[in-house]
Amino acid sequence: MADLVTTTINYGVPPLDGTRAWQSIHACSDIRVRDKNWDLRGEELQIENIRGKEQSFTLDIAGFQFYVRPTKFKTFDDEEKIKNDYYVEQGELIKELTGASKVVFFDHTIRRNRPGVLDASPHKRRPVQQAHVDQTTAASVARVHQHLPPAEAPELLKHRFQVINLWRPIDVPVLEWPLALCDYRSVDPKTDVFPVALVYPDREGETFSVKHNPNHQWKYVRGMIPDELVLIKCFDSKQDGNVAIFTPHTAFKDPTTPEGAPLRQSIELRALVFYD
Repeated sequence: MADLVTTTINYGVPPLDGTRAWQSIHACSDIRVRDKNWDLRGEELQIENIRGKEQSFTLDIAGFQFYVRPTKFKTFDDEEKIKNDYYVEQGELIKELTGASKVVFFDHTIRRNRPGVLDASPHKRRPVQQAHVDQTTAASVARVHQHLPPAEAPELLKHRFQVINLWRPIDVPVLEWPLALCDYRSVDPKTDVFPVALVYPDREGETFSVKHNPNHQWKYVRGMIPDELVLIKCFDSKQDGNVAIFTPHTAFKDPTTPEGAPLRQSIELRALVFYD
């Protein structure tokens, strides 16, 4: 019998007038203010806990893959140590797990749920409670040009590359606001997502919001610990119909979370992953 929980996932609703969806994000002291021209709508559905069945879900088939890989890095309060030490360790790990020839991290986010504390710096952000994909195709290609030398980027773009997030808990098991991932085999990539422009004061990015589809099959692993991680595919340049291109994901309220469970803490690295 499947281990299922019933909960609500917030899906995107594109602008009714057909215009491009946008969302402005600007820092204002300790908060991130957002204005947007599209909406969210909650849908009640079931999410399956696949603990013990993780091997059935791989990066190319489902769009995500779970591993048990301890890290030597235990403290995530020093930005320089994260970039100088954790990035190097996890970059080698991604190469080992995927067979990639080159890994370039372009940012990371630490999420610590703190009730009463508004969304703020990259060190205090709350879990994202809406179905989304971090990068569109255009944004993924732009990232290569942004983060690789001009002499390297054109050649790298001739070969397969991916945008992959490496997500793991920090310090305590994730029982509160766990991460749900949508099996790519249940996704229609042409109709289930719409691009959203992220408008910052000095730049613009683009993500996908996810529209509701009753065929979606959502999965999670209950009680992930810091020795466990999940690779989340956000983009794949290989689009021949045989591999997952991206993975919708979101934090969700788990009705099985025990009272007094530790508050969610996690770190996600975002990487450009290249293959020869």
